Parts: sequence; C-alpha cells; structure tokens
Amino acid sequence: MQMSSSIFFASSNKNKFEEAKDIASKFGLKIKFLKSTLEEIQADDLEEIARHKVKEAFSIYSKPVIVEDDGLFIKSLNGFPGPYSSFVFNTIGNKGILRLVSKPRDASFRSIIAYCERDDDVHLFSAEVEGTISKKEQGLRWGFDPIFIPLGRSISYSQLLDKNQTSHRYLALKKFANWYLNKRKSRGQ
Repeated sequence: MQMSSSIFFASSNKNKFEEAKDIASKFGLKIKFLKSTLEEIQADDLEEIARHKVKEAFSIYSKPVIVEDDGLFIKSLNGFPGPYSSFVFNTIGNKGILRLVSKPRDASFRSIIAYCERDDDVHLFSAEVEGTISKKEQGLRWGFDPIFIPLGRSISYSQLLDKNQTSHRYLALKKFANWYLNKRKSRGQ
C-alpha cells in the first residue's frame, strides 16, 4: 500500500503515538510525532477536549495535525474516570481504579481522533469498545491496558496480540483514515 503524505500527531505520550503510527500504517497513512504538551481543558466531553487540543496544535505548528483523546468509562462509577482518565491514571493508577470498582465491572474505552489542516476546520472521529474491568492487573503495557478486558475476550488489552487491530484507537483511526483517503482521492491526490 502506498503511503500518503505525512500527517502530524501531536501528543506528549510517546506510547500513544507509537500505537497510532502502527495502526495508521495499516491504512497507508504516515504520521510523524510532534512532541507537544497541549492544554488539557477540564471538560466532561472528550469531543470538546480533542477539538480544543487540535485547534491549539494547528495554531502552533500550521501543519495537518491529529490529536487523540480517550477515556475509560466505568459504569459502576457513573462513567468515572472518563475524560479525566489521564489525570486519574497519573494520580491513583490502575491499583487505585481496582480498589474503587465493585460489581458490576462493566466499562468502555472511548477514543476521539481530531484532525485539523486549516483554522477552525476540525473533523472528529470517535469509537468505543465495551468491556469489563479485571480484578487485578494483567500484563505490562501502559495506561489502563492491564485492567481493561474487551467484550468477547478473556484477557486484557495488555495481553492481546491483536490490540492494534481491535482497540478503540484502531476503530477511530480507521474512520479517520477512510475519510482522509477518500478526501484525497476526490481531490486527485
């Protein structure tokens, strides 16, 4: 598959970028890392956070840019930590989440890909994977991967060999890639 021109991925999280880079390559997209610490607005809506971040990234770099924001939504905790997932992970981590969760252990992981190539022209692509919270950490990957078991599986994201073909991030990037490649094709690029 021929690679398209570069799109920049703005994030401070190298792990997230590496996952996104691997996933994007499956669709013929080449993304480059823009190590960035973007303002993390406090909002209850992932879309609002992602929109704000991508507009800020574009205003700084003036390049076609994507950002990804995601959240772990635990039903027994009324959707907590949701859009505050990064802060919660950095403060109480997986062990803290496991202490908070009781039955039922239902949860979902949501991802929003925000893309901008012109001022105030933001496109959002979202995806969600349902699952459960494990009773203990399983595996060694980063973030909440060791405690999230996707629906239909018996092992955590950390233990899945095909996570980058089934995750919330994969599904959102797939929507973005289809839209982006169709847009380029319609422009004759």
